[in-house]
Amino acid sequence: MMVASLVMAQKNADADKYAKLIKGSYLKEKLSIIASDDFEGRETAMPGQKKAAAYIEAQFKKFGLKPGNGDNYQQVFPVYRDSLVATKLTINGKDFKLDKDYTTSIESILNKITAIKEIVFVGYGLPNDYNNLDVKNKMVLFLSGAPEGYKPPKGQELNIRRGPTSRFAKTNTARNKEAIGVIEITTTFPQKMASPLKGNMYVTKTESSFASISASVEIASALLGKGSNLTIEDLIALEKGIYPTDAELIVEKNTENFQSSNVIGLLEGTDKKEEYVVLSAHYDHLGKKGNVIYYGADDDGSGTTSVLQMAEAFSKAKQKGNGPRRSIIFMTVSGEEKGLWGSEYYSDHPLFPLEKTTVDLNTDMVGRVGSEYKGDTNNYVYVIGEDKLSTDLIKITDSINRTAKLELDRRYNDLNDPNRFYYRSDHFNFAKKGVPIIFYFDGVHADYHTPTDTVDKINFDLMQKRVRLIFTTAWVMANREEMLKRDIPLNIPAR
Repeated sequence: MMVASLVMAQKNADADKYAKLIKGSYLKEKLSIIASDDFEGRETAMPGQKKAAAYIEAQFKKFGLKPGNGDNYQQVFPVYRDSLVATKLTINGKDFKLDKDYTTSIESILNKITAIKEIVFVGYGLPNDYNNLDVKNKMVLFLSGAPEGYKPPKGQELNIRRGPTSRFAKTNTARNKEAIGVIEITTTFPQKMASPLKGNMYVTKTESSFASISASVEIASALLGKGSNLTIEDLIALEKGIYPTDAELIVEKNTENFQSSNVIGLLEGTDKKEEYVVLSAHYDHLGKKGNVIYYGADDDGSGTTSVLQMAEAFSKAKQKGNGPRRSIIFMTVSGEEKGLWGSEYYSDHPLFPLEKTTVDLNTDMVGRVGSEYKGDTNNYVYVIGEDKLSTDLIKITDSINRTAKLELDRRYNDLNDPNRFYYRSDHFNFAKKGVPIIFYFDGVHADYHTPTDTVDKINFDLMQKRVRLIFTTAWVMANREEMLKRDIPLNIPAR
C-alpha cells in the first residue's frame, strides 16, 4: 500500500511538469485559427462549423489520438430546417396576406390545409377566461396583453416573455386544454419587416400538430363573423364564447436536411483503460448575420482551444511513458448554441459507457473576466456542479488548487441560480445521465454573443492558469485508484 501511494504521489507530481506545456502563446496560436474569419463564426451545420471540425480532427491526428468513433473522429448527427414555400388564409371567401394581415413562425405552423369552422374567443386568454368554454379540437382567439388593472397571481411577475400575460403562457394554456391552435390579436399590422422564409434549425423531426398565429383586428373581426367592422375596443368588450366561422389556412413547407458533428479523440489509458475521463467543450458559435461574423473567441473558442492544448500535453506525457491509467476522451461538440444538441446526442448515443465515465470536465468560456466579477481579476475561475453528484469532487479540486492558488468562485453553483448556468452548457447532458461534472466558466461580459467576442480581448495569462488547473484535475481523475463515487442522488428541479 505504501509503495502504491508513493508511485501515485510521483505520478501526480509529474502533472506539474506536463501542465507547463500549456502556454498562453500556444493557446493564442490555436484560438487565432478557431476564431478566424475562415471559420465564419462556426454556426452549427454551416460550412464554417465543418471547417472547424476538420481543423480539430487534424489536430487530434497530429497529437496521435485515436478516433473516438470507431475509425472516425466525428460523430455525425442530423439537423433539419423548414422553409416556407407558400401560405394562404381565406375567411368567408376573402383572402388575407402574410405580413399585411397575419404572421407566424415557420416552426409553429402546420404543413397542411386546416379548415376552421368554429373559433373560440377567450378574451385575453388568461386561465379564468376559459371558464365554461370547451376548446378541445378548436382554434382559440385571444387578445394580446392583459386587461386594464390586471394583477398577476402572487409570486408570478409580469414578464413580457414568460409571465402569465405573455403569448408563451397563453399558448401553453390553450395547448393544455387541447386546442388545435391559437390566433393572437395584435395592433401591429401591417408588419414593417417581412416574415423569414426559413425557420430555425432543429434536431427532432416531428410534424407540429399545433398552429400559432398573430393576426390583425380585421382578421379577428372576419373570423367572428363581423365583417371588418370591429375595433380593438369592440373586441375588448366582446362576449367570450364559441363563434361559427368559415376559414381555411393553407401552408406548404419544405424540409432541408443537414448534418453536424461532434469531434472526438481518444487517448488510451493503461491498467484502467476501460474507464474514462471526458474533457469537453463546444466548438460551434453563432455564425454570420449578413456579412457580420460572430467570432466566438471566448464562447467557446477558448474552451475548444483548451481541450486541444490539454490533448497535446497529455499526448506528450504518454509519449514520455507517463500516460494516464484511465482513457481520456477529448470531445468538442457542436449545437451547444442551438440547445446543447451535440452533447445531448452523445449522451443518448454514447461511444463509451457512461457508467464507466468517471467525470466530465467541461470548459465553456475561460479566456475573459466576467463583468460581474469584483475580486482578483487575474486569478479566478467559476466552478459549477462539483457538489451535485459526488462528494469526491470538491475535495479533489480544493486539494489541487493548493498549488494552483486560483480563487475557485462557487457563486453560481446553486441549481436555483436565476442565471441557470448549471443548465446552459454541455456538462448538463452528462449530469442528467448521472456522470459527475465540473463546469469551468469566466462569467458573462459585454462581448458575450456579439461580433466583438474576438481574440484580441482574450487574457491569455489568465487562461493559461485556468487550463493548467483543469489539466491537473483531469490528470488526478485519470490516475486515482477508484472512480469518483456517485453518492449524491440526481436532483434536477423542474425547469
